[in-house]
Amino acid sequence: MNIEQKLNKEISTIITFSLTDPPLKRGRKTKKELTYSEFFSDKMMIISLIRIGVPYSLFELIKAVTPFSEGDWASFLSISNKSLVRYKQESRSFKPIQSEKILEMAEVAQAGTETFGDMERFKLWLDTPNFSLGNLKPIELLRDSYGKEMVIAELTRIDHGILV
Repeated sequence: MNIEQKLNKEISTIITFSLTDPPLKRGRKTKKELTYSEFFSDKMMIISLIRIGVPYSLFELIKAVTPFSEGDWASFLSISNKSLVRYKQESRSFKPIQSEKILEMAEVAQAGTETFGDMERFKLWLDTPNFSLGNLKPIELLRDSYGKEMVIAELTRIDHGILV
């Protein structure tokens, strides 16, 4: 089973069995398998997962499909590398604030991969100072939500051929 299939299975399992909040489940599709991409198109499911917390098993899969290092993740989540190791050892779910950041970074990685066609080109772009982003490296802006929105907006402009 490849990483995409594992992600699809993990997301589908979590959404199907873990979400018990009826108002948030109301819009849930009834089909058996939910894909990772479909998950990101449904904001109510994202909110639901944030509220229950991203399990480490899902985080590990997301980590595998993003260009971010262990240190990047620790920085994004405002925790130490040791804490990340403990989450793994204890198979814990992340707190809602950390879950939100994990899903935000997954969205950025998905948008970047779609824009650049592959992870290596996206990683190169993330690590290169960008005039449109104040000559900062895009990865430097991902620590907060406003910066993440600027990066997503820049990826959208690049995707549409609008170069500033």
